[in-house]
Amino acid sequence: MTSAAPPRLAGKLTTLVIEARVDGRRALLAPRGELVHGCADTLAETLARLPAGIERVDLDMAGVAFTDTAGLQFLDVLNDHSHRRAVPVAATNWNGQPRRILELAGLDTTDPLHSTAHRPPCPRPGPGLAGVPAPARSAVALERSERLHDLEAEVEQLRHAIASRPVIDQARGILMATHGCTSDEAWHLLRETSQVSNTKLRTVAAAITSSAGTGGPPLPPALRAALRTALARLRR
Repeated sequence: MTSAAPPRLAGKLTTLVIEARVDGRRALLAPRGELVHGCADTLAETLARLPAGIERVDLDMAGVAFTDTAGLQFLDVLNDHSHRRAVPVAATNWNGQPRRILELAGLDTTDPLHSTAHRPPCPRPGPGLAGVPAPARSAVALERSERLHDLEAEVEQLRHAIASRPVIDQARGILMATHGCTSDEAWHLLRETSQVSNTKLRTVAAAITSSAGTGGPPLPPALRAALRTALARLRR
């Protein structure tokens, strides 16, 4: 059984495909592609088609190469299914960029659905907090605020990346061929080069793509230096 989400931006997104098989009373789902707009609907359709009597659902996320904020909706659908059907659900084997998004969101990268399952409730202000100093509570709030800010910045960059996918995909291919790296590592190099040089990701990708063409302009010195730094960090 396989479900697929239609590519919402033709030629720019990799269609999400979810392969499903049943082993006894356990459903094994293997999503492949990208968690972008439409992925939550694809998951909901897959879950709805599972046979009656399923007592556990496991997702192997190793085949997911990219996610934006739709990935959180994907997890919401999975969590809702677990509560409505009263069945345990797990989503494991997150890698690359999707794993980074989970980290920025403060979720458990081994299984984000269980990140808050056993977390004690946040203490409320009042006389009962005599043993919890106010500065500690402020530090926790500050950490959460900073984490949210980092996540919002990352997601905003990802939105721009989706709109710029053709040139970014070309740049990734060039980096893979030039430096013998994987697709995930090429994405990492692009992001690191962008951050180190304080240059927009699309601008970095366009410069790399142009410089690879016959007679194309050389990579600007600042980007060349930033790329060297990114490569050094990757190979540590």
